[in-house]
Amino acid sequence: MAADPAQDIRELASWQRGLRAQFPIVVGHPGLVYLDSAATAQKPQPVLDAVQDYLTRSNANAGRGSYPWANTTTALGEGARGRVKEFLGDPRPDRSGVHFTSGVSDGLRTLARDWLPGLLEDGDEIVVPFSDHQANLSPWLEARDLLARQGVRIRVRELPRQAGTGDYDPRELEAITGPRTRFVPATHVHHVHGVDMNVHRVRRAVGPDVPVCLDAAQSVGHLPVSVADLDVDFVVFSGHKTMALPGTGAVWSRGQRGPAFRPGGWSGTPNTVGIVSLAAALDWLDGAGTGRIERWTVALTSLLTDGLAQMPAYEVLGCRSNLAAGSPVQRRRSIVTFRHRGIEAQDLGFILFSHGFMVRSDGHCQAGVPEKEGSVRVSLHVHNTPQEMEELLSTLASLQ
Repeated sequence: MAADPAQDIRELASWQRGLRAQFPIVVGHPGLVYLDSAATAQKPQPVLDAVQDYLTRSNANAGRGSYPWANTTTALGEGARGRVKEFLGDPRPDRSGVHFTSGVSDGLRTLARDWLPGLLEDGDEIVVPFSDHQANLSPWLEARDLLARQGVRIRVRELPRQAGTGDYDPRELEAITGPRTRFVPATHVHHVHGVDMNVHRVRRAVGPDVPVCLDAAQSVGHLPVSVADLDVDFVVFSGHKTMALPGTGAVWSRGQRGPAFRPGGWSGTPNTVGIVSLAAALDWLDGAGTGRIERWTVALTSLLTDGLAQMPAYEVLGCRSNLAAGSPVQRRRSIVTFRHRGIEAQDLGFILFSHGFMVRSDGHCQAGVPEKEGSVRVSLHVHNTPQEMEELLSTLASLQ
């Protein structure tokens, strides 16, 4: 269980005020509360400055010319690869790789298309999550179908979960893991339930030789992510959810299990300005401290879940055991998703916006769940405040 939320808020309040002031869009709209950081994060001024500086001083194509601007751009891209490795605590940067993509969906699909087929033979199996984000299911099913057309039949098994918690079930995973299990993709922080999925248990369950891929869309930039501690083979994340510009992301590859990851095809022009913004965002996040960001957002989500637990009109999705102050169960990490028992999610979203709260209200790209089972998702970042949570709870209470 984390430290007392109220204590964390008191200790970090001054630090947080300084960071909040660096978000022009937040400061410039005092009547609005942005609560959709899981969809895309707002950008602090240093990231915007880095983009402006690059576009006005050295904008050029990377790896396509020998003049100074082109050389500078090429060096920025290579430096950004090293910056990603450093940010992820890579213990062997000489052996690992970083491939820039347009985001998590593109990164996972690139792995499914260009790396996974070289790992699999007829009769092999992979174990994949059927209840996480659609982006971490569709590519693996597409790879299965592509291989089938080539005469290679693989079995896709569902990554098992514990009843009532939404967490992965390591015992059942160990039970279904066999000599033909070749690959397991998993999620770090669930995009609906907001819980850390404890992927270290996945590694213990499948053994030392099976490659594991981590969808880190909701963890990188929100909490410390160390590949030295997480024995996974791939970490995939989106830049726009990490305070960088849209259209960029990264695949970090360990390069120790399975074939080497070499994206196929002609790479074309990289998203140079996006890569520049990503490096700047990682610098900003390091300066802010992802550990402190995690403490702050966990404290705020604790306020929200504890408040919602006192309102019978609302159902909070995910594990119910952490909906009480002092719960021994881990608190939600920056994401709280709920339904009103009498108001449709879309309608509730419109009502909340009329009070200045910007939330997401739909099916959240959840794999295996039809869109009609919508819900409201509140997702926070370091610019959000306890006062905003109190105002949101007051509005929600008025709708009971």
